[in-house]
Amino acid sequence: MLLSPAELESLTRIVHQSPHSILGFHPLGDGSGLVARALLPGALGVELVPVHESDQPRFELQRLGETDVFEGVTRGATQVYAYDLVITWADGSRTQGRDPYSFWPTLGETDLHLFNEGNHHQLYEALGAHLESLDGVPGVSFAVWAPNAQRVSVVGDFNNWDGRRHAMRQLGASGVWEIFLPGVGAGALYKFEVLDRQGGLHLKTDPFGFHFEIAPKQSAVVWDTQKFKWTDRAWLDRRRQANALRRPMSIYELHLGSWRKKSTTESPGFRDLAAPLIEYVTQMGFTHVEFLPVAEHAYYPSWGYQVTGFFAPTSRYGTPDDFQFLVNSLHEAGIGVIVDWVPAHFPRDTWALAKFDGTALYEHEDPRQGAHQDWGTLIFNFGRHEVRNFLTANALFWCERFHIDGLRVDAVASMLYLDYSRKEGEWVPNRHGGRENLEAVEFLRHVNHVVHTEHPGVVTIAEESTSWPMVSRPPWLGGLGFSLKWNMGWMHDTLDYFGRDPIYRRYHQNDLTFAMLYHFQENFVSPLSHDEVVHGKGSLRKRMPGDDWQAFANLRVLLGYQWMFPGKKLLFMGGEFGQTKEWDANGELDWWLLNAGPYHRGVQQWVADLNALYAREPALWRGDFEPEGFQWIDCSDHENSVLSFARQLRPEELEAARRECGLPVDPAPATHLVIVLNLTPTPRPNYRVGLPVGGAWREVLNSDSGLYGGSNAGNAGGVVAEDFSVHNQRHSAVLQLPPLSITVFRSGG
Repeated sequence: MLLSPAELESLTRIVHQSPHSILGFHPLGDGSGLVARALLPGALGVELVPVHESDQPRFELQRLGETDVFEGVTRGATQVYAYDLVITWADGSRTQGRDPYSFWPTLGETDLHLFNEGNHHQLYEALGAHLESLDGVPGVSFAVWAPNAQRVSVVGDFNNWDGRRHAMRQLGASGVWEIFLPGVGAGALYKFEVLDRQGGLHLKTDPFGFHFEIAPKQSAVVWDTQKFKWTDRAWLDRRRQANALRRPMSIYELHLGSWRKKSTTESPGFRDLAAPLIEYVTQMGFTHVEFLPVAEHAYYPSWGYQVTGFFAPTSRYGTPDDFQFLVNSLHEAGIGVIVDWVPAHFPRDTWALAKFDGTALYEHEDPRQGAHQDWGTLIFNFGRHEVRNFLTANALFWCERFHIDGLRVDAVASMLYLDYSRKEGEWVPNRHGGRENLEAVEFLRHVNHVVHTEHPGVVTIAEESTSWPMVSRPPWLGGLGFSLKWNMGWMHDTLDYFGRDPIYRRYHQNDLTFAMLYHFQENFVSPLSHDEVVHGKGSLRKRMPGDDWQAFANLRVLLGYQWMFPGKKLLFMGGEFGQTKEWDANGELDWWLLNAGPYHRGVQQWVADLNALYAREPALWRGDFEPEGFQWIDCSDHENSVLSFARQLRPEELEAARRECGLPVDPAPATHLVIVLNLTPTPRPNYRVGLPVGGAWREVLNSDSGLYGGSNAGNAGGVVAEDFSVHNQRHSAVLQLPPLSITVFRSGG
């Protein structure tokens, strides 16, 4: 035996941190020959066979005592050569293949250096499991970060899940463990077996796994996410050249598992969804879809917000290729794709990220920093370079491998504040004694900068519910760098207002006007999201007061106000046809309601017509974030609960929009649109409204039209502005305001 007792013990106990230095093929120290070693539990005999040259020695390896270590020496060569191991197993079977311990590391010093300093933007190409060929031998390279482990092994269906078979080597002080396994291919199931410093043994899924077994199973699946043949280059080129803030953005938010069922119990797959979703979104006129989190999650009732596989589309609906097919199909149909991204927290599942190497690796050790009070989850340690790199690379991964057009970042407020949802004494102040999470702030600035730099045209959207300043302003101005921010204040105030009986609305008109006092401080999205139709809140339809007629009239006004208000739009599925019951992620939308009387189909048609007008009138979107794009005409008629405002653009801006947009912009778009809301069931005949320009004005939308289930009152013939000053406007016209209505007039007839 050429091994020292200590080396042999480290092999038999499977704790040697560099098994490749002992196992495999090595020159003897005196240069007189070669020694080969293999650790093969369950083997009866082992023979080394040269791969290429027949004159190279072929010899047997002998078992060392009662161990599973085999060793053999040849004096017939002094230079290491390529070889196979022919193994006879206890059941009498024989296998032949290359020795995993005969290959050099698949990661270089640059990879490790960039990762440890937090700047490896393609980290998903280094860590995880990757199909590749080394020395012409196909196999899979595995790499995982576990700096505090005694030992890490890759286990899978290729080695009977035996952690003794393929112990990995630690690459210097990087904390990364690596091994190349020849002969393993796509579809192989695997996990990492981690021996912690206290001797505890843990089976962990791959933090960089590209595909997983369907829950509740937990194994990662070897997968190549680069083999899909994309055909959306024209879309990506247009996106790169566009300014999303000056284009229409009307987002249809949906949960993949409950939009439409394939059967009463089965959710559709990614590919099943493509055709019906494209047909419906196109029919409705939305510019984008936004999926609730599609990353792998073990707990379905979390709706995807408790992510266990950050680099894998959930296998509930198919493979990564299937999700790529869905995105590609949407792009070819001219529809953008936004996904919810969840960097704020992760679940405590012991087989996933939590205490990955036996220590708080991705999270904070101190529960005052690392435990989320509300959701029972763990908080990422944003101050750790490798954790920041994990999340930054993940954001880039969705843009690169899945061509995602936008990341809606969940729960940003919980990241920004150290005392978020915590009482006095339950949180740790920052280095200045404050409550701001300085590491999270720097992380958000960094990831926004990197996404926008490497993927121009991709938008990042913050769900941020506080008054944190400059969320959607660039980092060089002191902002967080998001493209857009959800306007949670607008959403709460507007829903509070519309939930009131119209008789009381005169006292609360400021709920509708307050948002314009701060609108130009951020680039806002006006959301009516999934959060507003769950947890006992009821559907949007159920939150509207009055009988069916009034409730649906209120819903149409609410949606019309959302579309006409400055900012981008987001509506959760079901809201577009007045879903009656609260959203149930285990069911599907009540599509049958569209055949249950005129009101539901009327709301659906109303939303389609809102989107059609929105797309063709640049005044409704090009100046969303510029003060000259909006003006109140009259917001002080509390007594009658009537509001009026204008959306407007300079003529040269209209020409620029027509030139740049590539969308169905009206051949003669209006420089001004005037929107009037009557927020009570009382008609307002002969109601004079100021107008910013003279000439003919045409009523282009009226929520009270019989087409939508209304009473069909309005201004069908349009109006002509008079030179009569009202509401600080040089012109005005007498309008007929239907009950509980929103009417839209365009200048120029």
